[in-house]
Amino acid sequence: QVQLVEFGGGLVQPGGSLRLSCAASGSIFSVGTVAWYRQAPGKQREWVARITRGGDSGYAVSVKDRFTISRDSAKNTVYLQMNSLNVEDTAVYLCNAYISTGAVTQSYWGQGTQVTVSS
Repeated sequence: QVQLVEFGGGLVQPGGSLRLSCAASGSIFSVGTVAWYRQAPGKQREWVARITRGGDSGYAVSVKDRFTISRDSAKNTVYLQMNSLNVEDTAVYLCNAYISTGAVTQSYWGQGTQVTVSS
């Protein structure tokens, strides 16, 4: 069994910062590319950022230079540091990871964590 859990969301004022974590646990052999997505009410799910197993990262234009993705492979955890938040960043943030259990590699989703930017 593999679990993917996000945490770190909350309410923050415009201009503030939050750090989200995405932690994988269970019978894990390796964790490959991990991506963050977000979904605001009434909108389609949007890709935010991704980081490969080797540490290469990529960002959506809307968050580039404000968000930073990183990973701690020893802890099977990926972080999303979000700075200069604005109301348009309000959404449920979900992580997706390609995880190998040794026998098979599958895509896993977490349950999401709510980020609300409001004064």
